[in-house]
Amino acid sequence: MKKLLGAVTIASLSVSSVVQADVAGFEVGGYQWTPDYSGTILSSTSTVAGSTIDLQNDLGFTDESHNVIYFSLEHPIPVLPNLKITSSDFENSSSGVITRDLVFGGETFSVSENVTTVMDTSNMEYTLYYEILDNWINWDIGATIRQYDGEVGLSTPANGSNLNESELLDFTIPLFYTKARFDLPFTGFFIDGQINIISYDDDSVSDTMIALGYESEIGFGASLGYRSFDLEAQEDDLDVDLKFDGTYFNLFFHF
Repeated sequence: MKKLLGAVTIASLSVSSVVQADVAGFEVGGYQWTPDYSGTILSSTSTVAGSTIDLQNDLGFTDESHNVIYFSLEHPIPVLPNLKITSSDFENSSSGVITRDLVFGGETFSVSENVTTVMDTSNMEYTLYYEILDNWINWDIGATIRQYDGEVGLSTPANGSNLNESELLDFTIPLFYTKARFDLPFTGFFIDGQINIISYDDDSVSDTMIALGYESEIGFGASLGYRSFDLEAQEDDLDVDLKFDGTYFNLFFHF
């Protein structure tokens, strides 16, 4: 994934001459996302081939709520991009008796063992963007730098085989970013959507959101939406092909 860092930085930030907001503004908010987990992980070493492990069928992952908080700052200076920072807590775990042998991190987790799995895809996002339209239709475009600092780990009890293997999900990836909002005149209601996406060689990320919301005249608002996230990545000894999707509920203040 590190090879992507040089692939995206220019295209979406080459619009520095577009129209910016007339005045400074900010938005702060947070939402709770409850996605379904699906996909596979594969951990191989130079000497031991791994098993393709299914998150649901092999490890028993189910949906779990996660918290996301964000802050954005917009200003009237045309040349400089606006800034958005997002922090996402995406740690989940499962535990159960496996029904077949699984090879992960060079170790064999045998059938009928109780295996605990921890998956942490928590990340920080730093988005630089320009505001193309700013009226009843709002449209932003830019680039996101997303930093993952997590891991995938499998372990068995100390009174069993006492295995404990983990692989880091520690990488930084640039993404194209765009967001649009359509205000329904004189109602306070709006529809908005956001996309972060990139595809390069064997690695790809697609992260889309769409929501229906309401914003009061003083800036407090809420929205209910749906988010779908797909990640395919090869990091050192770990290959992941993950899909998380589900509804979220957002509260925010916009000034």
